[in-house]
Amino acid sequence: MKQQLFNHIKNIPGWKTKRKLVVISVDDYGNVRLDSKIARANMDKAGLKVSTRFDAYDTLENKQDLEALFDALSSVKDKNGNPAVFTPFALPCNIDFETMAANHYESYAYELLPETYKKLSSNDPKAYEGAWELWQEGIAKGILRPQFHGREHLNLKVFEEKLQQKDEVLLTALKNRSYTSQSPSGYSSIGYTAAFSFWNFEENLRFREIMRDGFQKFENVYGYASIHFNPPGGREHTCVHDYLKENGVRCIDVPLIKTEHQGNGKYKKSVHWTGQKNKVGQTYMVRNAVFEPTDNSGKDWVDYTMKQVEIAFFWNRPAIISSHRVNFCGHIDEKNRAIGIGALKALLAKIVAQWPDVEFVSSEQLIHIMEGTTERSNY
Repeated sequence: MKQQLFNHIKNIPGWKTKRKLVVISVDDYGNVRLDSKIARANMDKAGLKVSTRFDAYDTLENKQDLEALFDALSSVKDKNGNPAVFTPFALPCNIDFETMAANHYESYAYELLPETYKKLSSNDPKAYEGAWELWQEGIAKGILRPQFHGREHLNLKVFEEKLQQKDEVLLTALKNRSYTSQSPSGYSSIGYTAAFSFWNFEENLRFREIMRDGFQKFENVYGYASIHFNPPGGREHTCVHDYLKENGVRCIDVPLIKTEHQGNGKYKKSVHWTGQKNKVGQTYMVRNAVFEPTDNSGKDWVDYTMKQVEIAFFWNRPAIISSHRVNFCGHIDEKNRAIGIGALKALLAKIVAQWPDVEFVSSEQLIHIMEGTTERSNY
């Protein structure tokens, strides 16, 4: 009852529409976290812990992952005859493990995603040959419309400090072409995957150049400029919104209740809603449904997400579904992918059956709709 009440309350404020719009926002695409079963076994042997499903299953999407995903998204059609669409919040760059090995792990080096796929295709052609071409096909067909999730999915401050310390946990992961199962960062405000988290406020200054470079690399890799941003692994400070605006960002993902670090372990909370504007004129987007089918928490995820979509539509709100790539990864265990893709197909089928007038849109399309419509928030 408490959860249902909260689901209603969180949908009261925000931009409204009579259209049944569904956005599926999925984090972590393009990111190398775990390389392979062999890498996982090597790290297990070395004592690196599997604390989450991300440590166990989260790999760069391979050919089979993308084929299964495309099949699921194409299994339904909306009122306009369009298939479902994913908005992957994606990275254009990954750790260049070979260059770092060559420089004896003295300094950080990164590479573009197509180069990562080229290397993996050579090392494991069965899984990765043709995967990058599938990515491009998905974008061309409009079933994938990636947006910016950061240049890389790691916190450079923590990464560089651990390199300097010759941290054995980090070096073990890097030698296995992975970046997972890491020890605590040493800072209460920074997770090791949180690219734009910080301890001292002045550290935000560095993010300007990282973002500038990251947005350029995103356009180079994916073929167009991103207008939507969701930070990897943690929440950014609002001071970087100017940097985002410099790079063409018009929309920023935020949680309903944002806990924002102010520096040196001090925080403040703020409440947000979809359609809200920040000080530099960017629009906020708040996800109001969750779909994590491989999170073994005892939920019937299809039913759980359907109820949240239903409440969003009741309040004339777009349903913005939040998920993660790990739900659809099968490189380590095909059963993980089967569970996630099976649940995705079931969810999409139920959505189109219950709401024949549904429209599947990318987050970018929703931004254009919100900017161009006469419909307004009740705030």
